[in-house]
Amino acid sequence: MALVNFSNLDFEQVKTSLRDYLRSNSNFTDYDFEGSNLSSILDVLAYNTYITSYNANMVANEVFIDSATLRENVVSLAKNIGYLPRSRKAASAVISFFIDTSNISPPPATITLKKGPIVTSSSKFGSQSFVFSILEDITVPVFEGVALFDDIVVYEGMLLTSNFTFTSRNPNQKFILPNSGIDTDLIGVTVRGNEQSTSKVKYILQDNLLEINSDSKIFFIQEIEGERYEIFFGDGVFGNALEEGNFITIDYISSNGDSANGSNQFSFSGRLSYNRNGVEFTVTTGISLVTTVSPSSGGENIESVESIRKFAPKVYATQNRAVTSDDYETLIPSKIYPETESISVFGGEEV
Repeated sequence: MALVNFSNLDFEQVKTSLRDYLRSNSNFTDYDFEGSNLSSILDVLAYNTYITSYNANMVANEVFIDSATLRENVVSLAKNIGYLPRSRKAASAVISFFIDTSNISPPPATITLKKGPIVTSSSKFGSQSFVFSILEDITVPVFEGVALFDDIVVYEGMLLTSNFTFTSRNPNQKFILPNSGIDTDLIGVTVRGNEQSTSKVKYILQDNLLEINSDSKIFFIQEIEGERYEIFFGDGVFGNALEEGNFITIDYISSNGDSANGSNQFSFSGRLSYNRNGVEFTVTTGISLVTTVSPSSGGENIESVESIRKFAPKVYATQNRAVTSDDYETLIPSKIYPETESISVFGGEEV
């Protein structure tokens, strides 16, 4: 008798199929399967078959984007069709404050607000505190003893930095940002000739291969396991290739997503300085209260697995073009306005 094909994962039915197979063998005629040691062996075989079948079923499910459950597998499958899931978005707010320099003699010509943490705030329910940062130094002139920092956009989260040195001797070198919760729109990449070099070149994030050449100073990103991101650069054909010893600095913000939306009371916690005769001095007095021009908003969580399943095939079908109404229905909620709940698109030919 040929071995039966197991068509389900039920333990008892697997065991029954094994027992029926042995009963068909003339060597086991009239054998008491229930009361013998062979029953224990059948239990082990059935259990092993059950576990193997379950694992095989789970592995098969993770191969297809429609049935995969692990985020890294869904992301990997989406990457194969050119889809980068939306990252977490940092909430942003607009603030203003001023510095009274009357106690500084002689008063400086300019004052610089250093990049990094600027203000702190509590959530709208007061249960959590947040840090808001800026991405670049901001320098303003001192006019009549006052330095006015007006309409400064701050982003929720800590400004972090990762440094790498490129070496061609390691073909498997990867530039992986170790933190999760990163807002990919706020990643800043600069490249220097080496670690001691003072001149640096800013690289721009690119999400496609259009309008770039071998000299384009660009970088690409992709999501990897643990909701982290990997940075990679051009190869000399699509984008400028790195050279031996290049020193790479990557600044990025790790945020709390939509948890920080609605913050409107801020306390200053930044660093201020001015330069005199090549010497940098820190400003610690004369700092006014922070005025909230616009409360924090725009924070979002990372794109969910369900959303990736829905939009990855559709975005692939649009090929990053907006021609048909279906293209617009896909690109607007997935790329332009992720907070869109519903959308209806029609053209002039339908009205």
